[in-house]
Amino acid sequence: MTDEETRYLGGQILIAMPGMEDERFARSLVYLCAHSEEGAMGVIINRSSDHPSFSDLLVQLQIIPEEERIRLPEQARAMQVQTGGPVETTRGFVLHSSDWHVDDATLAIDDRFSLTTTLEVLKAIAEGQGPKKAILALGYAGWAAGQLESEIQWNGWLHCPADPALVFDPDLDHKYDRALKSLGIDIGLLSREAGHG
Repeated sequence: MTDEETRYLGGQILIAMPGMEDERFARSLVYLCAHSEEGAMGVIINRSSDHPSFSDLLVQLQIIPEEERIRLPEQARAMQVQTGGPVETTRGFVLHSSDWHVDDATLAIDDRFSLTTTLEVLKAIAEGQGPKKAILALGYAGWAAGQLESEIQWNGWLHCPADPALVFDPDLDHKYDRALKSLGIDIGLLSREAGHG
């Protein structure tokens, strides 16, 4: 790995520390889609949305007519709509396995994960032709240049490798503890303040 690859955390998961004061990120896991000297962008992967269901969204966006809702493939019926972050909360971001791609619309993050923000991915999922694994997140989390690095330095975030089994796990309630356990951390032993233990 180059120094740049080790310094930047794109393709990893951020884990909010217990002392996270920003309620929008309390107990959140953020999959970092991009991270560079210009800033960072990611989607929260463990927070359900109070927005419509995936099938409701497909009808609202006129991807399927109302009467087709019952004919959706299993993956589409099981898809949860999640809250991806506080920025552009009406825009959909589909984080998915890298087995599906649209030229000029899909960002390949690494060999396991891609991000698509066009309706084509929703249509493909509705038709049973989409990626094998996917998360639909409304909104995203963004950081200006140097902001994320400062938050990590001030004990706001931990990070861990992104395991597809964790990222795409539909059990949102237990993802946070699972991410900490992947680092060998017991949530009960984490301090809420930097420098104390």
